[in-house]
Amino acid sequence: MTWVVIVAGVAAALHVGKLPPAIPVLREALDLTLVQAGFMLALVQLAGMLLGVVAGLLADGMGLRRGMIVGLVLLGISSAAGGLAQDATALLLLRALEGCGVLMATMPGPGLIRRIVSLEAGAAGPSPGRLNAALSLWSMYMPAGTALSLLVTPWIIGLVGWAACWWVLAALALLAAALVARALPQDASRTGPHRADQSAESAKSEQSSKSAKTAKSVQFAKSDHWTARLRQTLGALGPWLLALTFGVYAAQWLAVVGFLPSAYAQAGISVQWAGLLTAGVALINIVGNVGAGRLLQAHVPARTVLGTGFGVMAVSAFVAFADWPHWLSLESSTVTGVSRYVAVLLFSAVGGVIPGTLFALSVRLAPSERTVGATVGWMQQGSSAGQVLLPPLAGWLAQRVGGWHWTWALTGACALAGLVLTWAIGRQLQRQVSRPSGPSVRQPSEQGA
Repeated sequence: MTWVVIVAGVAAALHVGKLPPAIPVLREALDLTLVQAGFMLALVQLAGMLLGVVAGLLADGMGLRRGMIVGLVLLGISSAAGGLAQDATALLLLRALEGCGVLMATMPGPGLIRRIVSLEAGAAGPSPGRLNAALSLWSMYMPAGTALSLLVTPWIIGLVGWAACWWVLAALALLAAALVARALPQDASRTGPHRADQSAESAKSEQSSKSAKTAKSVQFAKSDHWTARLRQTLGALGPWLLALTFGVYAAQWLAVVGFLPSAYAQAGISVQWAGLLTAGVALINIVGNVGAGRLLQAHVPARTVLGTGFGVMAVSAFVAFADWPHWLSLESSTVTGVSRYVAVLLFSAVGGVIPGTLFALSVRLAPSERTVGATVGWMQQGSSAGQVLLPPLAGWLAQRVGGWHWTWALTGACALAGLVLTWAIGRQLQRQVSRPSGPSVRQPSEQGA
């Protein structure tokens, strides 16, 4: 059943990638300015940056399955209404709602996968390798959905227009919601204070038992309140390490991939080829997502996987963007261009092990099982913050120096920060091993540390 969760994530990610190919058409149809187009591109990430942990808390509170369904339905309704928009303001507001829908639809993913794997494993419980592999597969939802949308959306817009494209993707989101509702087991019922009072009323004859049960219910209600879960999440070191690491990864990935079409256009490559090459870079990120699960399943420590990812990203970005010394330059510009593109492919493919590993670690470094959604939400806020902050800085740097040949310096700084954070994550995992009495959400073995 894990494939159902992944399909739902891809259906949500389609709405992230649908906008870039549509911007030229939207500018003509709705008289959209470049500033408005930029805001529209950033709205989904801004929603994640500001509301990620809130969406995670909502998903934890209402139930993971229910939260995913609500997010997909909100996404479907917002996209369908967006197809009816007659001006830029309405489309901007609906795009903001789409961003909230994407968040609500994707935050419950890791928690749902952990639940499904546990149910399938039975009383023995899930093996760490099986869980790591499933969570790494989940991390492919964003590159898969974005790349698919980058490839398919231009064709749909060319055939039936941008509004119909919005409606088609809205229908897919609603179909995904129906699939989740039908295929996934219902959320477990939760005991609240009102229910505890009713139980106490019916047990008046057993005063001592009543007092014990009431105290236990009140304690559960207090610990389950969203403010308690928020304090628990933000008061722990693990969620901060995950969020910062995800942020420095996502920042450099989007800074490179987001400006590839512009860099290729500056090099004289056609718009069609630029779009195809960029989609290939986004799609190959899945190789790393899946590979992370395989590596963790093979007992490769998580810090080794993360460190390799950041190291390769730093080197490949230098090869792709730096001005090579004259004695290294190749006479053929075609060969040089191919070499740089291969470096970008390596940047995305090997870098893809980072989100796959971080999602696998989210259920281990969350303070408790009830805060997995909030932890993933905090990770999303870190990722979105990086994607909002670094690309404008990369664009400013390229404008100041007259090209993209210093982009590697920014990505290299992010990679260096990622290596430091990787070391800190390894230390945190080792501390968990020395405290085996922690929450059940954590894996009991040192595998992946």
